[in-house]
Amino acid sequence: MGDVAKGEKLFKGRAAQCHTATQGGGNGVGPNLFGIVGRQSGTVEGFSYSKANLESGVTWTPEVLNVYLENPKKFMPGTKMSFAGIKKEKERADLIAFLATLSE
Repeated sequence: MGDVAKGEKLFKGRAAQCHTATQGGGNGVGPNLFGIVGRQSGTVEGFSYSKANLESGVTWTPEVLNVYLENPKKFMPGTKMSFAGIKKEKERADLIAFLATLSE
């Protein structure tokens, strides 16, 4: 399990420029990530997803997020997310621990 505080710092430094993470928050360049853990890919209302994301059938479990965040374009060819990924497993674990707190 990752460190939530470190994950929040990673989110602010690497994701917040494109994603919001507040309940009821709007979408940015990327979709709002509140409630992402356990959510079906391509389902945030009002966000224009890539065909790859809409048709992936992916559910964002911690395990799936770990693989995706390492190399998004390899995991989901055709994704619009222009993020190179997080190579360090510990950093991915920290970020996922933070994302898991974003729920009701």
